[in-house]
Amino acid sequence: MSKSLVFIDDFSKEEIYEIFKLADEFADDVSQVNPLEGKTVVLFFPESSLRTRVTFEKGIQELGGKTILFPPEALDKKEKIQDVIGYLENWVDAAIVRHSDIRIVKSMAEHARIPVINAMTSENHPCEIITDLYALSKIHKDIEKKKFLFVGAKGNIGNTWKAASELMGFELEQCCPVGYEIDNINFHTNIDEAVIGKDIICTDSIPNKAKEEFKNYQITLLHMQKANQGATLNPCPPFFREEEVSEDVINSDYFVGYGFKKCLITVQQAILCYLLDKK
Repeated sequence: MSKSLVFIDDFSKEEIYEIFKLADEFADDVSQVNPLEGKTVVLFFPESSLRTRVTFEKGIQELGGKTILFPPEALDKKEKIQDVIGYLENWVDAAIVRHSDIRIVKSMAEHARIPVINAMTSENHPCEIITDLYALSKIHKDIEKKKFLFVGAKGNIGNTWKAASELMGFELEQCCPVGYEIDNINFHTNIDEAVIGKDIICTDSIPNKAKEEFKNYQITLLHMQKANQGATLNPCPPFFREEEVSEDVINSDYFVGYGFKKCLITVQQAILCYLLDKK
């Protein structure tokens, strides 16, 4: 079995920093290296995927690799996943899977002799949060000492921020209505109080069924002004103005900005190359 990334804690803290260092190298100059020359990566992505698919495909091509794309529904069949990957690994060097069911990704990784990367499930989103931590470390020194607040419902983004806090050692709290809290995490129901003393505020889009319950949890410019000096707002895309975040706060300097996600390419390149090296 090869080393894979299904959960963020499949990596140690030390390995996360090794990936950050590798991402720095790719960011400095990717034109002179072709570590994926002769490599082929199979991708399972839905048509609706934009940022994750574009950055994985472009990142692989930049490093000299080739991609083969399938919809995730290709994995939803009677054939066992262990048999699917048993054949695929004859022809490809890695698999990147975006599928709602984490059991599919987990089973593939358990039986594969090639790296399998979780590109998002309904349970978690490790590549996204590793990339956010990398980008945040460029804004904030001593990222492990910063105080994070996650504003949103329990879900794949919140779950992964919790796992990241346990792995990296930073303090994380949640703000949400009762009934939407993440297990075993300190949470607030008052957003005005929750933002006080925080350095990094993360949000997730609000589930349709919870819109009414979350109407008083929108992050505004006023809320960010109550946080610590130099605080950062990091909404997980896609975000929706006037739902989880206000128009004025997105137009402010608190918002990390669209360029924040530029490093999705280099971090995902680093994750893939690191795993291939550990194969």
